[in-house]
Amino acid sequence: MNITGFYTLLYKELLRFYKVGFQTLLAPMLTALLYLLVFGHVLEEHVQAFPGVRYTAFLIPGLTMMAVLQNAFANSSSSLIQSKITGNLIFVLMTPLSHVEFFLAFVLAAVVRGVVVGAGVYLAALVLIPLPLHDALVLLAFAVFGSAALATLGIIAGLWADKFDQLAGFQNFIIMPLTFLSGVFYSIHSLPPFWQTLSHFNPFFYMIDGFRYGFFGVSDVSPLLSFAVVLSSFVLLSGLTLELLRRGYKIRS
Repeated sequence: MNITGFYTLLYKELLRFYKVGFQTLLAPMLTALLYLLVFGHVLEEHVQAFPGVRYTAFLIPGLTMMAVLQNAFANSSSSLIQSKITGNLIFVLMTPLSHVEFFLAFVLAAVVRGVVVGAGVYLAALVLIPLPLHDALVLLAFAVFGSAALATLGIIAGLWADKFDQLAGFQNFIIMPLTFLSGVFYSIHSLPPFWQTLSHFNPFFYMIDGFRYGFFGVSDVSPLLSFAVVLSSFVLLSGLTLELLRRGYKIRS
């Protein structure tokens, strides 16, 4: 493994989003907190998703994980499409880096951005309402593997898209609906049977439900099942992404 080249590409990807931190870090934190303030204020007295858990407290893990997932996807996908359109991707392809090292650098950078944004949302939310912590290792596992899965999906989207409009469509019509319909704002047990069943086919639901278990020790499905789905999603997406990178899909022509 080309350790020097890998760390150089990783550093470049970390520096890319750090240099525009107001846009890549602070803006998504503010968006999540606005969701918390608005929905928490309106529904606090009317909704109780889990027994004994305030609705505002219930919202925080969901919004935190939503921020983690969306920003992990945005980081890898936007970096790749920008490099393709501006033409500087050729300089990365000319380096003695394998497709595996390319993959790891992009995924790790996206995971860092997702986790940093999620941590910022969580710490800021603690100012508004105290939150229990049932299992920190569960939180970390779901945050890391969930963001890694979305980072690999972001690479796929970045490879597939030829322009920003296509990437925006991928995010607006796939990523956004799946995250909003994954139980961020509600427990799926409050849904009619048909929609409960449909929710179980959404992998984002398992990411958020498992992450929420790390706070309250309560979840809609077994955390072991949730982690199995998250891990399987990451492995399958990683295999597809590595194969696309090995073939040079839409980056060598």
